[in-house]
Amino acid sequence: MAKRKHPQPSQETYELRERPLEYAVWGADYIDAEARKQMDNAMRLPVSVAGALMPDAHVGYGLPIGGVLATDNAVIPYAVGVDIACRMRLTIFPVSPIVIRQKVAQFKKALLEQTRFGAGSEWKPNEQVEHEVLDDPNWAATDLLRSLKSLAYRQLGTSGTGNHFVEWGAFEVERDDPDLDLERGQYLALLSHSGSRGVGFKIANFYSKLAKEFHPQLDPAVRHLAWFVLDSHYGQEYWLSMQLAGRFAAANHEVIHRRIAKAIGYKPVISLENHHNFAWKETIPAPAGFQGGEREVIVHRKGATPAGEDVYGIIPGSMGDAGYLMRGRGNVQAINSAAHGAGRQMSRRKAIETITRTERDRYLKERGVTLLGGGLDESPQAYKRIDDIIDAQADLIAIAGKFTPIMVRMADDGKDEG
Repeated sequence: MAKRKHPQPSQETYELRERPLEYAVWGADYIDAEARKQMDNAMRLPVSVAGALMPDAHVGYGLPIGGVLATDNAVIPYAVGVDIACRMRLTIFPVSPIVIRQKVAQFKKALLEQTRFGAGSEWKPNEQVEHEVLDDPNWAATDLLRSLKSLAYRQLGTSGTGNHFVEWGAFEVERDDPDLDLERGQYLALLSHSGSRGVGFKIANFYSKLAKEFHPQLDPAVRHLAWFVLDSHYGQEYWLSMQLAGRFAAANHEVIHRRIAKAIGYKPVISLENHHNFAWKETIPAPAGFQGGEREVIVHRKGATPAGEDVYGIIPGSMGDAGYLMRGRGNVQAINSAAHGAGRQMSRRKAIETITRTERDRYLKERGVTLLGGGLDESPQAYKRIDDIIDAQADLIAIAGKFTPIMVRMADDGKDEG
């Protein structure tokens, strides 16, 4: 088969707006100036329609982590991110979390043996599992996806690096929630954070590079935010690939939770999940300056959680701090979004240079957390206080439950995929 040629890059010059469109900010006191500058630049793009910045925001590539950007018929690979569809999944079991302390060896073994951590980690041929996502016909839709299917097979049920984790903990239901169908009290729970692994990484790199080639005249301040017109050939090709990466990421978590649950011998009563680092077609009220009562836009949430009315989402803390199950309030100023975590308050390099292993381990010991792996760059002290971040978005979310980590498994190489 002849190799398909890419269309020639456009020579059109895209002028940025002189001033960024206005956007709402939550937790401004917790957000550094560089993240604000990145968001300002994103709101100067000619395709931008609306935006919002979450309280966990910090500097990313192009769009800040914690940035929400709505565009007009345009999809921006780097505004989705390199770990497409990075997700949270929470599984709750009908037993007390006390069993973790009673069966430490069994719970530790389940975390160590039932997933793999780290860049490039994968299962051996005799360890690989089947899942319907591997039968998805879209693996044959493009040359790139066709080349990634075997990687997907090898990495299904594995975890990433950096801030990715699988952890045991106590989930507390403080008030009645008919949708959860759980009585008040504490339950054993499993929480995971990871994404589409090498599949999403390669899709993101391929299409981000291609988008930049199509916009060689784009201002250097926003070169990482090069876009595809959504209904163009490559816009549709990226969209299809992103959607497939999302289904793969969901399957990845499903396999991890299924394997671990089987290893401990408990059947779950409920599983909840959401993803970030994704783009959605949504209808929002037309912003000022745009005609019509409502407008269909492409909402990019890079490190931001969907928080439409009554939509569940999971906002984790650090390896040593609680996370929360929330229900969205559907705040239109936030484009139906919320924070996706505590957010970093120092870079990985600064954390490694300033936080000692003794300081990190003392913090965890005081809170009764056992850590398996984990680099110093993921120390709790490197993150903002999760309760500050939750309080800063009280008009975006309502708390439905609290997860407190007890046994945390992470990669120990300090690297990050997205």
